[in-house]
Amino acid sequence: MTSSSRSLLFLLACLCWVPVTAGAGERPARIVIDPGHGGLKEGAKGPGALREKEVALQIAHRLRSKLEAAGGEVYLTRERDALVSLTERVEMTNDHGADLFISIHANSMPTPRMRARTEGVETYFLSASASGEAALAVADRENSEAPMSRAARGDSTLALILDDLVRTEAHSDSSRLAYAIHPRLVSRTRATDRGVQQAPFFVLSGVECPAVLVEVGYISHPEEGLKLGRGDYQEKLAEAISEGVLAFLKDTRRRDAARPAQVAGSQTP
Repeated sequence: MTSSSRSLLFLLACLCWVPVTAGAGERPARIVIDPGHGGLKEGAKGPGALREKEVALQIAHRLRSKLEAAGGEVYLTRERDALVSLTERVEMTNDHGADLFISIHANSMPTPRMRARTEGVETYFLSASASGEAALAVADRENSEAPMSRAARGDSTLALILDDLVRTEAHSDSSRLAYAIHPRLVSRTRATDRGVQQAPFFVLSGVECPAVLVEVGYISHPEEGLKLGRGDYQEKLAEAISEGVLAFLKDTRRRDAARPAQVAGSQTP
């Protein structure tokens, strides 16, 4: 290869590498990944000794590697098998000044018949009202570690917060993030598409940035549960989520760059 060819290849490589940034020409995007459950809170049970907390943590580590390789500044709410409360996860995310929050979970069904026939991926963003009874059941299960149960809260305080949140840009961006990730999950894994859903998840309610909760599959399903424990399948899941995050950030940079600059004092008194 000639020196001119090597120079051309180096230039093309530089042009193709696009760092993950929070905005055009700004710092790297700060992304918090939340592996669900941990410690005594094992989450859903899979085949044999496989537990949701282990699958979530393994996928979180794989996802972090991919996002850091793309230039992101990535934090995990837990690095190991440890008990971290939902409140601590929310506070940690906001303290980091996160640009994105991704909570990773595995789903399950309660009865042998339902476990045998229910599989697939779901991606959630926050809403005061669940998409349906199934979405509400998932939220109730994942909210079981919240400071108070949904019934005990009476939903009134959360509903007020969420009513206001509906009007915020973070809520709109959470929806965009969910729709950026979900089709890539389905395409990469060929899992059953259970759609983008909305539900009142506690861990999403206090986060001050676009936030989604990904149910990567039904760990209770005899075949999908085994897949979730395999490294090659976890790589597909992490790759799909990473691609969705990068697409979301690229779209957000394009949107923000097109906005007119805010001028101090330009508003009518």
